[in-house]
Amino acid sequence: MKKLDPRYFQIAVLATLLCYGVIILGFDSSLRQIALVLGSVLAFQYFFTRFFSLPKFDYRSALISGLSLCLLLRASSPWILVLGAFFTVASKFLIRVRHRHIFNPTNIGIVAVILLTGQAWVSPGQWGSFLVFAGFIASLGALVVNRASRSDVTLAFLIFYVGSLFARATWLGDPWSIPIHQLESGALLIFSFFMISDPKTTPETRLGRILFAALVATTGYYFRFKLFEPNALLYSLAICSPVVPLIDLLMRGEPYEWNRSNQSPLSRNLFPAT
Repeated sequence: MKKLDPRYFQIAVLATLLCYGVIILGFDSSLRQIALVLGSVLAFQYFFTRFFSLPKFDYRSALISGLSLCLLLRASSPWILVLGAFFTVASKFLIRVRHRHIFNPTNIGIVAVILLTGQAWVSPGQWGSFLVFAGFIASLGALVVNRASRSDVTLAFLIFYVGSLFARATWLGDPWSIPIHQLESGALLIFSFFMISDPKTTPETRLGRILFAALVATTGYYFRFKLFEPNALLYSLAICSPVVPLIDLLMRGEPYEWNRSNQSPLSRNLFPAT
């Protein structure tokens, strides 16, 4: 029996979170903005697919990136959202090492548009504790159902990062309600289950992924509590991602492909399931 592509689980979880946020919680994203972002990522994905003469237009990864952008990215102009969608998709095709893109598309798209325009930001605080908790459960369930989503790197990151928050609170004598509140973040949810867990941009071996998770968590902790950067984890992943090819060079493993059997040898070598 053919295994269901894990991206369908991710799309279902992200779409459910977005619908709940817009309908129930009143997210500050209009249907027009959502349609603009989703339409943009799909259009850019189609453009680059045709530009590089790839045999098949794959909407799934682009849709995951677009839904994540809708959940996190806010901007003063709709055209900045389109720019974020462009950076998100273009990074997969234009920034590559060993025939793999090295940045998580959503992560680098958000970081790029924040740094370059100064008119974009991440909105993690509008979710509410119930939605974050439900999102964690649903996302964890998706990882358990389909192990292709690299649950090891997600769980390792959460152990390192959450552990550091509680260790800091204990060291400072703060009540544990403080780190618990810090974990009630939609950005942390998307980051943990849909950014750092991206099979295409994480190390090929389990040990490599655990080391990578520890590096991202440590760097994120430094950015947050030493540099007081609100987007600490996003910057941390962007900075640490170029280390992945080095980890893979030292710890050889099998490169991940979403669906190896459906790709021609040429497209598999040049643009494996972008």
